[in-house]
Amino acid sequence: MPRLILLNKPFGTICQFSPSPPHATLAQWVPVAGVYPAGRLDTDSEGLLLLTDHGPLQHVIAHPRAKSPKTYWAQVEGTPSAEQLDALRAGVDLGDFVTAPAQARLIDTPDGLWERVPPVRHRLSVPTAWLEIVISEGKNRQVRRMTASVGLPTLRLVRAAIGPLRLDGLLPGAWREAGPEALPPAWRQAWLQPAVDRQRPSMPRAQDGWRRRGKA
Repeated sequence: MPRLILLNKPFGTICQFSPSPPHATLAQWVPVAGVYPAGRLDTDSEGLLLLTDHGPLQHVIAHPRAKSPKTYWAQVEGTPSAEQLDALRAGVDLGDFVTAPAQARLIDTPDGLWERVPPVRHRLSVPTAWLEIVISEGKNRQVRRMTASVGLPTLRLVRAAIGPLRLDGLLPGAWREAGPEALPPAWRQAWLQPAVDRQRPSMPRAQDGWRRRGKA
């Protein structure tokens, strides 16, 4: 039976199991042998990270062509205007690529949000706001680059959901498992596929556009 783990990755944890001083690693939080990240999350970003021991499932979740929607909460510096939100929704020219249209809206501080360790440093004279941003891509540091491009630097970034899977009360460092009934059809189909090597999932090929570095 494949395993699919939902982890609330703490700030400062690097997305690997092997030691990487001075960073904490996934091994500190998930004492489960044979699982690997399905996708990445920057060291300085927090929130939902999926891990699995099943190659076909890892591939369909992480591969760029899967276009699984990812929901982020971004604490930004400044007061977002309607024009800035419209720019995020329309797609942002980041120089090396133009982002696909995103969902972006102003929200209150998310319910149940934990205090970050260390706390966010911001200027007392400059207001901050929270945005909910949903993207279907996963370029390197994409959400941070998008908000900075429209004049709203991101101070804190939390991934709240990947597809239908959400944090839903998981505190930093905590994890739980999901079964196939919680997955969308494409993921459920991958769950049922046999894995050649259950100890190390097959990784998407570099020529297909996948990179090992952080994604948001």
